[in-house]
Amino acid sequence: MTANEIRQQFLDFFKNKEHKEVPSAPVVPHGDPTLLFTNAGMNQFKDVFLGNGTREYKRATDTQKCIRVSGKHNDLEEVGHDTYHHTFFEMLGNWSFGDYYKKEAIKWGWELLTEVWKLPKERIWATVYKTDDEAFDFWKSETDINPKHILRFDEKDNFWEMGETGPCGPCSEIHINLSDDFDNPEYVNAGDPKCIEIWNLVFIQYNRDENGALHELPAKHVDTGMGFERVCAVLQKKNSNYDTDVFSPIIRAIEKISSVKYEKEEEKISMRVIADHIRALTFAISDGAVPSNEGRGYVLRRLLRRAARYGRKINLKDPFLFQLVNVVVKNFSHVFPETKANQYQTEKIIKAEEESFNATLDRGIELFDALIKKLEAKNKKTIPGEDVFKLYDTFGFPIDLTNVMAREQGLTIDESRFNELMEEQRERARKSTKDKLSTANIVQDTIEDFELTSRASTEFTGYDELSTETKIVGIKNSNGQSFVVLEKSPFYVESGGQVSDKGILIINDTHLRISDVTKVNNLTIHIVKNESNVEIKNGLKVIVSIDTDRRWDIMRNHSVTHFLHKALREILGQHVQQSGSYVGPDYLRFDFTHFEKVKEGELDAIESLVNEKLRENIPMTHHRDTPFEQAQKMGALMFFGDKYGEKVNVVQFGDFTMEFCGGTHVKNSSQIGLFKIISESSIASGVRRIEAITGKGVEKYIREQQLRIENEELRIIELQDEKRKLEKELGELKLKEKLGGIEKIIFTPFLINGINVFKGKVDAANMDELKSMGDELREKMKSGIGVLISQIDDKVGIVAVVSDDLLKDKKMSAGSIVKEIAKIVGGSGGGRPHLATAGGKDISKIEEALNSVDKIISA
Repeated sequence: MTANEIRQQFLDFFKNKEHKEVPSAPVVPHGDPTLLFTNAGMNQFKDVFLGNGTREYKRATDTQKCIRVSGKHNDLEEVGHDTYHHTFFEMLGNWSFGDYYKKEAIKWGWELLTEVWKLPKERIWATVYKTDDEAFDFWKSETDINPKHILRFDEKDNFWEMGETGPCGPCSEIHINLSDDFDNPEYVNAGDPKCIEIWNLVFIQYNRDENGALHELPAKHVDTGMGFERVCAVLQKKNSNYDTDVFSPIIRAIEKISSVKYEKEEEKISMRVIADHIRALTFAISDGAVPSNEGRGYVLRRLLRRAARYGRKINLKDPFLFQLVNVVVKNFSHVFPETKANQYQTEKIIKAEEESFNATLDRGIELFDALIKKLEAKNKKTIPGEDVFKLYDTFGFPIDLTNVMAREQGLTIDESRFNELMEEQRERARKSTKDKLSTANIVQDTIEDFELTSRASTEFTGYDELSTETKIVGIKNSNGQSFVVLEKSPFYVESGGQVSDKGILIINDTHLRISDVTKVNNLTIHIVKNESNVEIKNGLKVIVSIDTDRRWDIMRNHSVTHFLHKALREILGQHVQQSGSYVGPDYLRFDFTHFEKVKEGELDAIESLVNEKLRENIPMTHHRDTPFEQAQKMGALMFFGDKYGEKVNVVQFGDFTMEFCGGTHVKNSSQIGLFKIISESSIASGVRRIEAITGKGVEKYIREQQLRIENEELRIIELQDEKRKLEKELGELKLKEKLGGIEKIIFTPFLINGINVFKGKVDAANMDELKSMGDELREKMKSGIGVLISQIDDKVGIVAVVSDDLLKDKKMSAGSIVKEIAKIVGGSGGGRPHLATAGGKDISKIEEALNSVDKIISA
């Protein structure tokens, strides 16, 4: 079977068991700050397992895009060197949300593997958690597996946990032994590639509290994950995942562009690394990630640079990875259409990143080679952390790339010292967001301590009103702050780039400031400053009001991002996609994919188009709670950074722009006022940033510009006066210095064959100044030959002068003299008989040149 048939058979099998096929979540988990990348199929259902969310279905199946680059699941150094580790992989899965449980999961797993795919039963092993008798018994009663092939293991292998606290439970892993010794239990969980885990059935039945105690969950769930690449290798009878048709088209393309065959082990390793990494890069960038020096962006940069380095081993020195994107798209876009939709910008981002790295790679390799020689001279085997950090910080070498190069030379690196230096750098660069995070953490960590009369989601009224009468349904007091949960609230909680609202809580006639809001388990928590200890208790009827002016400024800035996005696509091209945003009351920031600096004329056109549309007085249509698929059919653009559920909000301004968006907006375009771009810059390879303002922000900007111009005009007049004064003083000082130096030479001539020779080393800023000093010397010496030498930057400057009487009587020539002197300092020169100049490279020979003047003139 082909890989495509295997994937489809899995999905069809569970669809026939009344599972809903759901699309893969993006590999970039925009709504989950705890993850760099989606690393398991369950990530998109995390809210269900935590009890914070629900789905319209009880059973689901999908193939999930995953990236793992560290931790127990993957060691980046092994990728490519073995045949089964990957950074990017697909995880086939099926889920039950409080519906079927262990019996069905085990029975259906066995049915698919042995009846549909006909895997040999005698090679299959099942593991269960050491105390999970229920799963153990179901393996015996619901399947005809050899009972001796059911093994018990402890927490390390057979107990799954989401984190230190929260949902968890035992799991049952299915292994297949492909060795000749397939009846031997010693192979299972021994890390032998001949006996591999192909499916993990997780039974989520407990909640672990902060004390580590386990409590039975009221609803039990099933979460399974099957390694797609591994099962393809098993079913296609391949010894390596890379020999399956998941990877073979990519490897053939690498063979073609490198003119190297996939035969020798060293070349095979390079091609496996490249094939793996280009999949990870294509899928991640298609989902909105970009290479950078932080977080997930740094992971992508590491992968790209590691692949580029291995490319050099098979003669690929020019950018080549971007050419492989098309192969990945061809083979996967029928399952993951976003790869095709975003192919253009994916190729451009990868190519720009490759070009950037190539520019520094050769210099970095030179430094690395120099380090190796230094270590060899000292008979040392470890590259110091400081040098590893320099390679990273100056030449962009990720640590794993340096590690690979070191291993090839039989060396190690001081990784702990490197990590110390990295942490010092992060500490210096870390922004001060601690207050906000600590406030949010207080709420997150202590939600169970709230006095809650209702756990129902807080009703959001902020689309329609800025002030709401409501009642308190939850309260917690801490250090002069009250954390208040309301039945309903107009306060928007930061999401999709839009900042949170601020405002006041009114209890009777007392106004208390709401400094921030956050959300936990769909409850909006209002952080209230309550230094005077006003009594706040459950059941109280209150009024909450948003800071109206601030909200209007935010709405203007948010609505205009939709107009800006559309204008960018109109002017620059349809490849433009949003890559991030900030929408505050003072300004907006919009990040987007584009591969060169936006030209001044283009910025003017973008700004003009936006303002033209704002003046058209276009009404806003708010499509709320629209089914996701219907919103897509309407043609709404997805906004980067938002996490979409089954129902979404769509914001539309006439036929100009329609976006998925959960934020708050003006009612009509003219309420935005004027739009002004204040900066455009690069933030990563292939990603640009525009900062802009609207409404009152533009008024403030105009006033500031007027004031700046007035101040600059006054300052220019002052500076011009000051400049004239300084130039006069400087001219006088320089003349004095020059004359002083020349006077000294004039008073100490040397007599050679009856001719006065004036020579000396002087300090000149440039050749023009040295030439002027030669003129000055010639005027003062009356009769004779003069030679002045100066070090100018890292070079030698020479001037020679001859008085008129010697030109006539002795036929002396300044050009001949200067030419001979210049030879000594590795240069040449010439000029007229009375004055000539020369230059040279060797500043160490200046004294020798001066000493040779007498001999040259005598000759």
